[in-house]
Amino acid sequence: MLLRVDADLPLPVYEQIRVQVARLAVSGQTAAGTRLPTIRQLASDLGLSKGTVERAYELLEGDGVVERRGRAGTFLRVRPTSGVGAHDLTELDEAADALAVIVRQLGVEETAAHDALARAFDRLR
Repeated sequence: MLLRVDADLPLPVYEQIRVQVARLAVSGQTAAGTRLPTIRQLASDLGLSKGTVERAYELLEGDGVVERRGRAGTFLRVRPTSGVGAHDLTELDEAADALAVIVRQLGVEETAAHDALARAFDRLR
């Protein structure tokens, strides 16, 4: 599993990890049940603190994207994509707000952002 982070992006590196792992799970690029690198290993590979990777893994667990099994490790699981509830819509609104802030910080026009988001959905198909 190849993950990359860029400290120059406005998105915190723990969120970059979170987004990439979630994308791997949803897109099917990495199978459910795949063991993720240990916190220590991923932190070393990416040149980050263990706390940063720990935060990403905690958020992913809260999102239902990974399952942490103690000493056995952290494993990828896929959340159902149907049956969106109120909790999911709140998360979606929060994610949309974060994306809008990043788009503004980058100075990107709204239409270009919409197009980029449409392309992202196309890549997930």
